[in-house]
This record gives sequence, structure tokens and C-alpha cells, in this order.
Amino acid sequence: MDILLSLIPLLPLLSACLLLFWQPKVATTQVIGVGSVSLAALLAVSLNIALWDQTQFVLQTSLGQWLTIDKLSLSFTLYLDPLSLVMITIVTCIGALIHLYSASYMKEDADICRFFVYLNLFVSAMLFLVLADNLILLYLGWEGVGLCSYLLIGFWYREVKNSQAANKAFIITRIGDTAMLIGIILIFYQFDTLNIQQIQAHSQQLLQNSEQLTKGAVGLISLCCLLLFAGAAGKSAQVPLHSWLPDAMAGPTPVSALIHAATMVTAGIYLVARNIELFSLAPDVLHFIAIVGVITLILGATSALAQTDLKRILAYSTISQLGYMFLALGVGSASAAVFHLMTHAFFKALLFLSAGALIYCMHHEKNIFKMGGLRKSQPLLALSFGIGCAALASLPMTSGFFSKELILERTLFAQQPILWWGGVVGAFFTALYSAKLFFVIFFGKLSRPSTHNTPRAMAAVLIALMLLSLIGGIQPQGVFAHFAALEQSLITAPPLSALEHWLPIFLPVLTVILAWFLFIKGMFTPNSQPSQPSVGAKQQLQRFLHSGWAFDSLYHLILVKPFRLISAYNRRDIVDQLYRQLERLSSLLYRQLNRFQTGQLRHYSASLVIFCVLAIAWGLTQ
Repeated sequence: MDILLSLIPLLPLLSACLLLFWQPKVATTQVIGVGSVSLAALLAVSLNIALWDQTQFVLQTSLGQWLTIDKLSLSFTLYLDPLSLVMITIVTCIGALIHLYSASYMKEDADICRFFVYLNLFVSAMLFLVLADNLILLYLGWEGVGLCSYLLIGFWYREVKNSQAANKAFIITRIGDTAMLIGIILIFYQFDTLNIQQIQAHSQQLLQNSEQLTKGAVGLISLCCLLLFAGAAGKSAQVPLHSWLPDAMAGPTPVSALIHAATMVTAGIYLVARNIELFSLAPDVLHFIAIVGVITLILGATSALAQTDLKRILAYSTISQLGYMFLALGVGSASAAVFHLMTHAFFKALLFLSAGALIYCMHHEKNIFKMGGLRKSQPLLALSFGIGCAALASLPMTSGFFSKELILERTLFAQQPILWWGGVVGAFFTALYSAKLFFVIFFGKLSRPSTHNTPRAMAAVLIALMLLSLIGGIQPQGVFAHFAALEQSLITAPPLSALEHWLPIFLPVLTVILAWFLFIKGMFTPNSQPSQPSVGAKQQLQRFLHSGWAFDSLYHLILVKPFRLISAYNRRDIVDQLYRQLERLSSLLYRQLNRFQTGQLRHYSASLVIFCVLAIAWGLTQ
């Protein structure tokens, strides 16, 4: 098993290196790029089969020693437990399906080899992140997925807007990454180790013996948790570091699917879940995380309702669903968060890849109001998109239903009724925009017919994801057992009232019915979108939602504009001016002293006589 565990992250890495230095033909590139991740997925599945009947297990393998300095000892050690097993299964299996889809989607692109280099490296970095046994190796994988996301978002870099989107993602996530690095340093200061298991053991000991916690230690641990959450908020697009994700749709659609479903944005969820024992020592920070999650899920859901671009709708949808995961983490239910991460990977990959097929069939058209009436010409896409939207809206018996209901239930068990109502409001808007999206594209007025059919490879991937989105709502028992001790109070909570039990179940169904009524009444039309010039309150609200609650405008006002003003005022650079003044002073002194350099012997003799006379006179007067 040690060899199998080592090969899982190394296979995509070796494939990326091989493609980078070999640059083979298209067919060979597809075989190597898809084959490496598919083989890693098979190895992950084999580990699941081998550990099928175990809910408590640990498997470690070392790839070598990194460095040892005094108390700091770091190694390239991979650590497998129920949590990391679920994560590598999601990353490799969903990643393999996306790679297979990409082989068909990108086959006409001249830079397909470069594309698969980035894609393989992306998967490998994410696997090292989730298998790391210490925070520095985790941070190495963390920065790796950040680099790969930058490269893939700006893959078509010849278009300026794509490069700008990549830069925006890179800069915003760097803010969180810097905070996270400071948090890691403070954790080492507090615990004298960066080994994740040792940090968990120390945290559990402090939880059981709270009298050992001094006021200073509580403050430092809370600061560490806040800094780690800042890193998680950057990677997982939480308020206020969320605005990069909608612009990240500039990359190829398979990249969007990989970022949203299997890598990058799930890294923040994993970071908090992996260190949940540490976060449990800072309950105020957990409550703050839950509040941020609720704000984010409502922001994402309402913003998605006002979009017209298909991929941006799905991007805001991801922001909203990540908010649900952070809500679960904030109320102390890491198992529910990971469960929703798993089901979200299924239906969000399905939605993005279905969107990619739609865009392909519609000659790269992304406006949903120019895609109407496709249910007859594209029945497979209608079915796949319908299932994806149903799971996103958490309609009963879909995978998304089971995980989202569990999050809302655990929120009530944690005695957070206000946060629960926030989650319910988010569920209403989620079902509304999901239904709107499906009805407009497949039942709307036919704007332009599709002239392409979905390629077989794409269709096979969509069918597999449809099955996972429907029947994938099976709780990973190993993960639930892994967090059982910390979540005991949530598991043994009193039963819910009738309203609390039935409202989240029937609300999505009623919302879909409402959406159909609004659709047939003509409420979902291009004229209702914020692009129309108007100054009414409704149009202003639509513009506000369309802009993602105007966060980009806010950042431009408080960050970009002052920076430009300071730059314009400081165009000549005040620091350079200081050195230029020193230069001028030096030149002035040189010119003054240079007057004594006449080259005349009589001047030098006279100066020596004068100096001697003055020196003797001074000596006699002392």
C-alpha cells in the first residue's frame, strides 16, 4: 500500500514533466495526460476497496527527508486517513473524468500539450496538499495549485482580459496565502512542531484539559486560526476575497470544472477540516467562520440570479455552495462540510462540463438568453443539465439534497437559528436561479439552433457524472467516524420541530414551481437584465447583484484609486529624491574641495606653512 500511496501524487507529476520536456504529438499527449490521472484514480479506488471495512486507519509513507533544523524537522511524508482518502478519491476520479473530457474539448487547440502539463501539475499539487503530514508540505501543494490556477486561467494569454483575470486571481489569493504563512509560523511558535498529527494531538489534549490554556495561549491560537482561515477564504473564495472566482471563467471550461469541483477552491475547506481540533480551541473564530459562510452563500446565490453569462452563473453558484461548507465548519460539523464538498464535486463538475458542451454546440456562445429551446436538439445535455440543476437546488433524492439538508440540520443542532434561516434563504435563491437557468436554456424561445452534437467522449463523461449526481449522496462513513468525537453534541441533539424538518425539504420544490410560473409569465427575459439603461430601483438592484454586490467597485474605490493617486503624486519617487539630494551634496562638496587642487607647488607650500603656523599657535595657547 505504501507504493500505491506514493504513486498517486507522483504519476501526474511525472506525466507533467514528461510532456513538458518531450512535447509529443497530440494523440500521444492525450494518452499520457489522461492516462496518468486515470491510473492514479484506479490506485485511489483500489485503496478504497482495500480499506472498505475500516473506519479508523492511518497509512504513512516517506518520500525522503526535507530538512532538520533544531526543533524543526520536515519530510516529504504522505499521510492517509479517512479524510485524505475521500479527498484523493474526489481529486483523482473527478480529475480523470475532466481530463478525458478535455482530450476531446481541446483537441483542436495548438497548445494542447501545454494545457495537459498544467492540468497534470494541478492534480499532482492538490494531491500533495491533501496527503501532506506537515503544514509546510501542505503549503507547498497550496502554492502549487495557486500557480497552476494562474497558468490555466490565463491559458489563452494572448487576450488581455484573460491575463487580467489570471493576475486578479493570483494577487487576491496571495493576500490569503501570506496570512496563512504567518499563521503557520505562529503555530510552530506555539506547538514547537508543524506535524499536523502532533498539532491535532496537542489540540485534543488542550480541549480535554482546558485549565492548561492561559489567556495568552488562547489569544495566540485564535490569531493562528484567523490567519489560517484567511488563507482558506482566499483559496475558497469567501467574502471579502471572493471576487477573483467569477473572472476565473476566462480559462477553458474544463479548467473551470477542475478548479470548482476537484481542486483549488476545495483546498480551503480541507485546510479547516484537517485542523478542526485546533479551530475548536477558538470557538469565537468558528462562529466568525459560520457568519462569513452565511454572508457568502447569500451573496453568491443572489448574484447568480442576475447573471446572463452561463459560466459566471455557475461561478457564483460555487461561491454560494462553498459558503454552505464554511457554515458547516463554523458550527463544528466538519463531516457535513466534507460530505457537501464530495456531492458538490459531482454535480458541479456535471454542470460545468455540460456548460462546456453547450458552449461547444452553440459556437462558443455563453449568453443564456441566446440558447433557448435546446431540449429537442440536445436531449442529452438537457438531461445532464437538468440533473445537475436539480442536485444544485437540493431537490429530494439527489446527492446535493442529502448533504445540504445535513448542514442545515447540524446548524440547528448547534443552536444557531439565525444562521439556519440564512441557509434557508440561500437555498431559496439557489433553487430559483437553478430553475431559471434550466428553463431559459432548454425551454426558452429558440434564438439560434445548435449545429454540433456532443462528442462521444464528452457524452460518456456526462453520463458518469449524472449517475454520481443522482446516487452519490452516500455518506462517507470513515469521515463521519473520524470526526465523531468532536461532533458528539451535534449527533445527540434533540429532534427538530415540524417546520425545521419539512421547510428545507419542500422549499426547493416550491421554488422550482414558482420559477416555472415566473418563466411562463415572461419574467425571465433579456429585458429584465441589468444591461438595459434605466434608473429604476429594480434595475439598480439588478445591477448591484449583477456586479456581485459591487465588491470590485469597492476595491477600486478604497484600494486601486488611492494607489493610483499616490503613484501619480510620487511619480518621481520620494526615496529616489533622497538619494539624489545626497548625490547633489556630494557633488557640491567635491566642487568646493576641488578648489584646493590647483596643481601649483607654491600654493601647496604656502598652505603647509599656514597650517604649521596655525597648529603651533593653537598649541601655545593651550
